[in-house]
Amino acid sequence: MAKKVDKFSALLSNISSNLDESVDFFTEYKLKNISDLKIFSEKMKEYESKGDTFVHEVIKELNDAFITPIEREDILQLAMSMDDVLDGLEACAALFEMYSITEADEFMLKFVDAIQGSVHEIQKAVELLSNKKLAQIREHAIKIKDFESKCDNILRQSIKHLFTVEKDPIRIIQYKEIYEDLEDIADFCQTVANTLESIIMKNA
Repeated sequence: MAKKVDKFSALLSNISSNLDESVDFFTEYKLKNISDLKIFSEKMKEYESKGDTFVHEVIKELNDAFITPIEREDILQLAMSMDDVLDGLEACAALFEMYSITEADEFMLKFVDAIQGSVHEIQKAVELLSNKKLAQIREHAIKIKDFESKCDNILRQSIKHLFTVEKDPIRIIQYKEIYEDLEDIADFCQTVANTLESIIMKNA
């Protein structure tokens, strides 16, 4: 007989699965022209709205629950920090549309690759949390932090390169904003990792 999953684990899994799906769409969507940007941005908005719905469900269930499997604030923090990652991705897609950028440069691709890797680690960690395999979560938290550290380096390289090769001041502003936005998303992933580590420590 299958083990019954508690509702909070199910809700957190919904959030992480939606985030996982959205990062794969974000990474793999091929932008060819301006009209693609609108589709890209609108689809990311759909993922973000769906994520908000899941977070509201978590808040509602926390208000109604008498006993929770782990501390309430940890469940809420984990839900909110995953939601921040998705909000960041959606905001970044909106920037691409706003600035009519149809081609990601090498730095954007490196950022997105690292962010996708981080989100896949988040998904694995939340699955382990659902199955009460806390000890195994740490290795995924460490990988997320490694990806964030990689993004710090990419940000420094990307801005240095931008100021060296780009002569158009408008373009500099636009690209710099996107680089910083992507680095923020990596930071949000690290917050998820920190929350997971805090959960491990409290429940070990």
